[in-house]
Amino acid sequence: MKKVTLLVLLLLIITSCHENEDQTIVQKIAEANGIQNFEDVKELRYTFNVRVDDTLRTSRAWTWRPQVKTATLTTPDSTASYNYETEASQHEAVDQRFINDQYWLLFPFHLVWDEMEWEHTEQATAPISGEEMQRVTVKYPDGAGYTPGDMYEVYFGNDYMIQEWVYLSGGSRENPLATTWEDYDVFEGIAIAKMHRSEDGSFELFFTDVEVVTE
Repeated sequence: MKKVTLLVLLLLIITSCHENEDQTIVQKIAEANGIQNFEDVKELRYTFNVRVDDTLRTSRAWTWRPQVKTATLTTPDSTASYNYETEASQHEAVDQRFINDQYWLLFPFHLVWDEMEWEHTEQATAPISGEEMQRVTVKYPDGAGYTPGDMYEVYFGNDYMIQEWVYLSGGSRENPLATTWEDYDVFEGIAIAKMHRSEDGSFELFFTDVEVVTE
């Protein structure tokens, strides 16, 4: 019986290793950040903030209910709710903000949610820290979403957690935006980087009042 049990355990370990080897690098990044727990999320609440040169330029609060495909935006001046699958065209301005803000919040999940082209480089120099990391270069196809052709250079360690990235609007290298991914916290099994800042600190995009509610 002990031999049979040991054989079963060895087979499970070997199968698990093979499954992990079969995963793409973007799947590994998404799983390291907890995408497997997203299906249990009933509600996400967070405030998206942007500070430039010590001035708070943007602060807007969201309540996102992914199971029913609704989002509610709350600003100091108004509140708007909509179904982002069926009513996006009627609420385009709100939808653009929702896509942008939750993209920063859960970009690792978008690596497997979205249609995109990607290329993996095992050794690359991160733009801010100068450290050697792995890199995935992501390109969205023309005609995709509100910002077609966008590119991202994503830098991460052996734990598959993103540390830095470079955003290239429309794929152009004229005005690259490089920021950190830091101040990670885990909410109901989902890892979220709450702070993104430029190298000189003049730009900060950060999340406050983060809460994840599961069933």
